[in-house]
Amino acid sequence: MEAQIAEVQTPLPQWPTERPAPTADQLIVFEDVSKFYGEILGVNRINLTIAPGITSLVGPNGSGKTTLMNLMTGLIQPTRGRISILGISPDNPQALFRKLGYCSQFDSFPRGMTGYEFVKSFLSVHGFSAKQAEEKTWRAIERVNLVEAAHRKVAGYSKGMRQRIRLAQSIAHEPAAMILDEPLNGLDPMARAETIRLFRQLAQEGLHLIVSSHILHELDKMSDRVVLINNGYILAEGGVSGVREEKLEEHPMQIMIRCDRPQELAARLFTSDSVVEAQLHPDRHGLFVKTRNADAFYLLLNRVVLDSGLQIETVAPVDDDLNAVYHYLIGASGGGQA
Repeated sequence: MEAQIAEVQTPLPQWPTERPAPTADQLIVFEDVSKFYGEILGVNRINLTIAPGITSLVGPNGSGKTTLMNLMTGLIQPTRGRISILGISPDNPQALFRKLGYCSQFDSFPRGMTGYEFVKSFLSVHGFSAKQAEEKTWRAIERVNLVEAAHRKVAGYSKGMRQRIRLAQSIAHEPAAMILDEPLNGLDPMARAETIRLFRQLAQEGLHLIVSSHILHELDKMSDRVVLINNGYILAEGGVSGVREEKLEEHPMQIMIRCDRPQELAARLFTSDSVVEAQLHPDRHGLFVKTRNADAFYLLLNRVVLDSGLQIETVAPVDDDLNAVYHYLIGASGGGQA
């Protein structure tokens, strides 16, 4: 039982303690950055430091995610403030794009190109020799599992294949940072799982990956940290568990417990001030418990199980995930989309 409870409290993956702290040329830094489109606010007073790993941008449509990504890639310039991408200013595009990969959500390609030609043409712009470009093209195409379709025209690709060939182009020159706008869009479940594995592998190799997606539960699974943004302002940043603890103390955490005698468990748990509410699952084999003090609750649960002999099958937070944090902080007014 002790091991079970410890497992559900495990935080999101963090950088190993032996890894040295990132230096300035390994960080993406926003210092008091604002962007206005005339009188329309894009983002306002953004102070943000992003270390290597996978960082997810979360917020409703129009929240400022795309503005942040466009500022990182130099497609737009800030109205005020300073941005540094791995020690490079975004107003130096030639130097920036040697280190930066960008995979947009826009589904457009040059007419008549094959997947291989699409990736290789991008490398030619970066000044690689023909031999280097060919080697890097095949390496990138292999990483997104499109070797068999490489010489087919992109116009005949499925939506998921087109998404993967864009991803191949963005990693082909082996950048140190990648900006990925809706990279999972259009992928079937198997391709999505393979793509997430690739992202984790790239992060382990020391890359920055800045990702936005509507698929919140998958961002939750793969992210080292999240940045929640709404109406041009950053609401919270950090690991999902840390964000919840820091920002959502007033919201009870909901925990699902499956056991052999849920009614007896409910009666025993209600003796503690740490339990706000307990409700039987419709199948009567589980119990939903709400608590404002998770640590006190887990200690209480340990004592109850030892004293009563209850048989516990599972203990799992119901809402300690990115989707719940997002809705708590931003609310349903965002339309449930990121």
